[in-house]
Amino acid sequence: MASNTNPTVRRRRLGMELRRLREAKNMTAEQVAARLLVSQSKISRLENGRRSISQRDVRDLCEVYEVEDHKMVDSLMQMAKDSRQQGWWHAFGDIPYSVYIGLETDAESLRVYEPQIITGLLQTRAYAEAIIRGASPETPEEDIQNRIEVRMRRQGRITAERDPLRLWVVLDEAALRRSVGNRQVMREQLEYLADASQLPHVTVQVLPFDVGAHAGLNGQYSILEFADATDSNVVYIEGVTSDLYLEKAHDVQKYTVMYEHLRAQSLNVDQSLRLIQDVAKEYAR
Repeated sequence: MASNTNPTVRRRRLGMELRRLREAKNMTAEQVAARLLVSQSKISRLENGRRSISQRDVRDLCEVYEVEDHKMVDSLMQMAKDSRQQGWWHAFGDIPYSVYIGLETDAESLRVYEPQIITGLLQTRAYAEAIIRGASPETPEEDIQNRIEVRMRRQGRITAERDPLRLWVVLDEAALRRSVGNRQVMREQLEYLADASQLPHVTVQVLPFDVGAHAGLNGQYSILEFADATDSNVVYIEGVTSDLYLEKAHDVQKYTVMYEHLRAQSLNVDQSLRLIQDVAKEYAR
């Protein structure tokens, strides 16, 4: 599990503390924005941890909230300074889902529903390359290679000997049968998936075609859970031009219930493994 040096996590925790201070003063984000002559959206982005927070931002907000505890102000300003450090993924350039990577790096467990493809943490390099090239045909070659390397490095959370990520994946049967790359790429991918699914901290279930209509028809999503009680769980929904992060308890609960329905409708672990192996053999023929 990542340490507290994770800048994404520091921004989240700092943002939550700033929101707590605002709510203690019974102020809305709009009121704070008006006091500081900034946009309401800036205040929202600072509080949800999606934007870097400068020490000046923290100082100005603490003045608005009339924080008299100098040690608290100093602590918050230090958090702001630390949160502006870069995570390991920034060395690979502009990665579109860098906020998500920061959350995934610190998560204790991850539940994923994938209706179209094998989830990134369980992809082979050849499959990942075919997916990235297919999804982003106009992306420069250097950026493609960087994204492949980031995806491979993210998988260290699965293979780590200490505190590996607890991963639960529900895959639509379409993800097994959609031919990505070529038949050899698919055979190797499904064989790798079958092996990975037998790790003690990885669970893979397949949602078969014959289930018909189900709770996942609206598309892919992930639920990230954290060991630290101060970090709220997050639902992540990937978009083409922007991503959605849901942290309100009732939103997370709704997606959690949906996920339980998907698990119940899916094949059990043994049945899923057999189907994955059978489809791999079909690609081998």
